[in-house]
Amino acid sequence: MDKTAVKIIKLGEETPEDNLAYWLSRSTEERIAAVEILRREYYGSSARLQRIAHVIKPSQS
Repeated sequence: MDKTAVKIIKLGEETPEDNLAYWLSRSTEERIAAVEILRREYYGSSARLQRIAHVIKPSQS
């Protein structure tokens, strides 16, 4: 690992501007890959999101 490319900071020292600058410096492919990693962590490793359908019966007047 090339440690010259790693910036170590304490938790809470990062500002929103630092975060934005980091992600804007990444390529589109790297950003999409990061979103995919987060999606898989949150929803699981399924290829698609789960579909949910509810059948609503009309009220009888």
